[in-house]
Amino acid sequence: MAFGSRASPRSIAPTEPAASWETPQAARTRPDSAAPALIKGSLTVSGALFFLRENGRRILTLALALFALGVVVLMVLPVRYAATALVVLDPRELRITTEQDVLPGIGQDAAALQSQIEIAKSDGFLRPLIEQLKIADDDDIAGGHTDMTRLLEKFRSRLEITRRGLTYVIAISFTSNRPERAAYYANAIAEAFVASQGRVRTAATDEAADWLKDRLKALNERLRASEDAVAAFRLEHKILNAGKDSTTQQLRVTDLNQQVSAARLRTEEAKARYDQVQRDLKANVEGPVKQDLLSMLRAQRSTLNDQIAQKKAVYGERHPDLAISYSQLADINRQIESERKKNIETAKSEYEAQLEQQRALEKQLKAVETQMLVDGQALVKLQELQRDADANRNIYEQFLSRFKTTNEQRQLQASQTKIASAAIPPLRPTRPPLALLLAALAIGSLLTSTAAVAVTTSMSDQSAPTEAPMQAAVANTQARQVQSQLQPQAPPQAQPPAAARPEAMPRLPVWARIPDLLSATATSTVWQKPIASPGELDLGAYLRPLLERIDRVPVRGCKVALVLSVGKSAGGNTVARSLNRAAVTRGMMSVLIRLQGEFAGHQPPVTEWNDGSTTAGLQSIDELLSAGRKADARPEDDIRSEFDLIIVHAGNLALQPDAIALAAHADLIVLVARAGELGSAAMRRVTTALSRYETVPTGLVVNHAPAGSQAPHPDGGALGLAV
Repeated sequence: MAFGSRASPRSIAPTEPAASWETPQAARTRPDSAAPALIKGSLTVSGALFFLRENGRRILTLALALFALGVVVLMVLPVRYAATALVVLDPRELRITTEQDVLPGIGQDAAALQSQIEIAKSDGFLRPLIEQLKIADDDDIAGGHTDMTRLLEKFRSRLEITRRGLTYVIAISFTSNRPERAAYYANAIAEAFVASQGRVRTAATDEAADWLKDRLKALNERLRASEDAVAAFRLEHKILNAGKDSTTQQLRVTDLNQQVSAARLRTEEAKARYDQVQRDLKANVEGPVKQDLLSMLRAQRSTLNDQIAQKKAVYGERHPDLAISYSQLADINRQIESERKKNIETAKSEYEAQLEQQRALEKQLKAVETQMLVDGQALVKLQELQRDADANRNIYEQFLSRFKTTNEQRQLQASQTKIASAAIPPLRPTRPPLALLLAALAIGSLLTSTAAVAVTTSMSDQSAPTEAPMQAAVANTQARQVQSQLQPQAPPQAQPPAAARPEAMPRLPVWARIPDLLSATATSTVWQKPIASPGELDLGAYLRPLLERIDRVPVRGCKVALVLSVGKSAGGNTVARSLNRAAVTRGMMSVLIRLQGEFAGHQPPVTEWNDGSTTAGLQSIDELLSAGRKADARPEDDIRSEFDLIIVHAGNLALQPDAIALAAHADLIVLVARAGELGSAAMRRVTTALSRYETVPTGLVVNHAPAGSQAPHPDGGALGLAV
């Protein structure tokens, strides 16, 4: 079924500003007729003007006092000047040689640049600078103190070293009461920073060169000992070096291997030619071997065969010239056969010669390999000594090359840190212009005094008794009574005959009363405006008698409750949502179906929303509720078999009169109306329309019920005069 899911308590979002808890009324009224109208929860121009008119004198007095205090503070505070020197750390390296410096530049490393800034702020950098500049004699900074710790603290508080954005420029700023001293100290710190960077690079290069020089002596002795060991071993075992890490014996073996491979290849080729000539002779076919004499004989035979064929065609088979031609053909065939036999003998001779040469080379190779096996153990030891000597030579050459480069770099050290802009005595102090300070002080004093007065006013209002809401309600009731008395009574209209007018339903019971929740849920701002709570209220406590009345409906299984709104802003939508939520909380399978309006646009007949509720058209709801009562209906087609309670909110009958047809499927009809609409024409029209369904239990849920009304009894009491 389309509604086969449990109704969720989330389906309680209000969709119409109907009830007292949805559309808050006007805020607390003041007895003063001159007070402007205050709209709850909003800051209006009239409300602000009224607040300023009531408290303007207090605000101005407090603002003047704060402004005077601020002027005194500005006069007492000393005026300071800040001078800034710019230092650039060039990430580009001055490459005079291809070798890298011992201490390279910072490159693209932003962390290294930040590290240099932190070093410039450290005690190790500032302590000798303080002694050099004689900060202890400067009363502006030292203030009579001579302790180095205090001097460091005061000097660092005046110093600011920062990086300019994402650049490699460092700004060194110093603040002093005198502009000349501020520029002097900023330039001195910048020069000391640049000099320290150059000293660091030079010291690193000198230290590296001295260490390399000492290390080269030990490496030279180790290399000489390893090379002497290699030479002595070669002399002892008579191993000659043929270059490229090879001996003469190894070169001999390599050469013989190449010769044997070539001889084997030539032998295979000669044998292949010999076998091919033999096969051609046995098969009496022409072989692929091409020789000049044999080719010429074959060409003559081909020409002679052509001549014989022509003579046969011209002279016949017995002509004398044919006998001569046949004799010449036989002679050519004998010459071809003799030449082919000679080719066989030649191929055989070549094959045997190549085979003999191959065997001789293989014999020599075997002898040399036998000799190498004897010298193999000595060669392994020689290779071990040679590897040690080569490793020592490589290390020594690397250290020697690096030492010479580093030694030359001592004279080529160029600092990458330079002063880009020297500090000059500033003309303006560090504080903003006096006019701007006075304007800001005036605005701040005015805002501070306004806030202070608002807070004190709010605190005094909260401590006072909260009887204004009840007084406002009584005043509104009295005003309506007076207005009704002053209005002229309309002449009685002629009533239609009893037979022509449908009989209205008897007096309806009240199943639930919901008080005016505005005063209980509203708070006040400093502008005297109540603010409603942002969320929808839970009306389950007020609808508990209605749930008990639904339980007593004499219907087995699922019950269908039809909720109708009477008049404007009745709150039927919120009552239906709260009733559905209360039923789910009690463990009932409940679903909320809302009637889709006639002007809802192009929406599907049945729409399930994310909040768990369902919106459907009048025809869809009618078919859904009547599906189980058909003669051929199946049990699974009846929606009542899936739920304990079905709540149908049909809205206001004045907007959709056809919704009254849903009362035929209801087991209970709930009319939601405001307390002021109980005797209205809208209530009479609804009760008249429901008179056809007088067998269906019908009751009221009164919204905005006065505080003195009686709580509804589960059985439902008459409306009476309490409403």
